[in-house]
Amino acid sequence: MTTLSWAGSHVGRIRANNQDSGYAGSHLFVVADGMGGHAGGDVASALAIQSIAHIDREFDSPEEAEEALASALLEANKELAETVFEHPELTGMGTTVSGFVRVGDQLALAHIGDSRIYRWRDHELTQITKDHTFVQRLVDSGRITEEEAATHPRRSVLMRVLGDVDITPEIDTMVVDTQPGDRWLLCSDGLTGYVPESEIASVLSRQPDAAEAGQQLIEATLENGAPDNVTIVIVGVDAGRPSGVPQPSLVGAAGAPLSYSPVAAKRSLRIPAMLLHPIRAAITDPEDEHFEPESEEFLRELIAEDRRRRIRRRITWSVGIVLVVGIIVAALTAGYQWTQTRYFVGTADGNVAIYQGVQQDLGPFPLSSVVVETPIAVDELPDFTRRSVEATINADSLSDAYRIIERLTDVVD
Repeated sequence: MTTLSWAGSHVGRIRANNQDSGYAGSHLFVVADGMGGHAGGDVASALAIQSIAHIDREFDSPEEAEEALASALLEANKELAETVFEHPELTGMGTTVSGFVRVGDQLALAHIGDSRIYRWRDHELTQITKDHTFVQRLVDSGRITEEEAATHPRRSVLMRVLGDVDITPEIDTMVVDTQPGDRWLLCSDGLTGYVPESEIASVLSRQPDAAEAGQQLIEATLENGAPDNVTIVIVGVDAGRPSGVPQPSLVGAAGAPLSYSPVAAKRSLRIPAMLLHPIRAAITDPEDEHFEPESEEFLRELIAEDRRRRIRRRITWSVGIVLVVGIIVAALTAGYQWTQTRYFVGTADGNVAIYQGVQQDLGPFPLSSVVVETPIAVDELPDFTRRSVEATINADSLSDAYRIIERLTDVVD
């Protein structure tokens, strides 16, 4: 029998530790991504998941489950703040959380940060949650495109997270319908940042087993260099089977003993990653995510900086284009001047002539011109000599060309 639901996590090829956590239970399914670069990103995600896991139970209604899930996230936020109070070295730690509780044919969702929840239905993948990031604000306002957001220098700025950074974080909640045949994907940005949605949909479409599909998605991140941790929870909906897993599954940092000791944020690139993906390994090492308050003043500053960045980029491109064009023009000019130091003997209007330049043309532009047209008719030359002239005879200089003409004159005489 195929696996209906599954949870898995991988540290990736670059990170020193796994700051992601995931949970798959009887009714509750959650992913969390600790903020990279902060001490205790793994602690934050693990504490959040463990704090939320206690609501993995049946609810009388999806609205009740929605309220319980939102309250659990706020309690997790409080626990993170208390942990930082006891361990000041963890100041600034935080985590994203995206999860849901299944209640019959409905799901109660809660979401904060840039981990995502997708629905796969009728061979179509739909993102249900919206990222709480600065670049998403730019996309929503029409300032940049989705493609530009993927490479934007501020793509690591999170506007909302759980942690000691905000006492009362705003959490998105909703109740959505589900139906038999649906597959729900919860994932950290270690997947969506490096594997296209089209490839994710393709894996879900061709692989009905949740465990196999999850492993293939993790393999896809590894094939792309896996610069970040990746955590995946897949939940299937079947009319005759519950979505829950036989035993609650904690993965990533939540599945390991908690440690408050600082861990290096990164490790050296592994040799296989460098050999298989030398370019991606160099350019896709993700900038550490960090939280910034969702204030209008901060947004104005970032938008102004983004505008300056675009102006600088345009100026750089303009200067680069001017320099390239200048180099090309200079090269063409130098090349043309060199051709004009060359001479050859050929034919012009049936007579022998001296040309300045080279025999080739540059597209529609000739690189040679007649210097002297002699009275020697080509038809008067012996066959071998005539063919040589028609094929052109190179001369080292103009005086050398005149000496060739003198020899041809002697042949005619």
